[in-house]
Amino acid sequence: MSTGVEGWVPRTELGRMVLEGKITSMEQIFQNHLKITEPEIVDYLLPGLEQEVIDVKIVQRQTDAGEKTRFKAIVVVGNRDGYVGLGTGKAVHVVSAIEKAIRAAKLNIIPVRRGCGSWECGCGEPHSMSTITGGKWGSVKLYILPGPRGLGIVAGEVPKRLLELAGVRDCWTRSFGETRTTLSFVGATYMALRNTNKIVMPEMWRVG
Repeated sequence: MSTGVEGWVPRTELGRMVLEGKITSMEQIFQNHLKITEPEIVDYLLPGLEQEVIDVKIVQRQTDAGEKTRFKAIVVVGNRDGYVGLGTGKAVHVVSAIEKAIRAAKLNIIPVRRGCGSWECGCGEPHSMSTITGGKWGSVKLYILPGPRGLGIVAGEVPKRLLELAGVRDCWTRSFGETRTTLSFVGATYMALRNTNKIVMPEMWRVG
């Protein structure tokens, strides 16, 4: 397996287990409720991970020495096949803020349970959601509704980018609250996807 993290020396037991081949997939990590504290673990197990900068803005803080200006970046990462992460980072320079946000997004990566929960479709492929899921961040609440194949992602630009990186191809969304706040909007979407792991599928929906 190509690591994509040349020269990586693990600092944690989990990192060593990954590098030694004792853990070979992200599924094993989440099934055993292990905590990822090294972004290199994600790079190693998901070499095709994509990243996208959602927003970069200037934040100012008043100090004794005067006004201190920093940049705050919001980044999402995903493999377009069931894994997605969200992170923020602050730094004096834009590049450093983005790098911090990327690192945080990898540490916050989550599995997304997808399915075909639309009564209009029933193809059985994981192109949408298995059922309605919702999440909240700040003042924003967002619900993701299963959609039939070919619908596309019916959502605002911010949640759409996160859903695409998670591997969701067809769905509707409904949002409430101050959606002009980028972090709250994308955060509510992230929490909705995270909550897919709490869903207990009814017996009649289970396959096999």
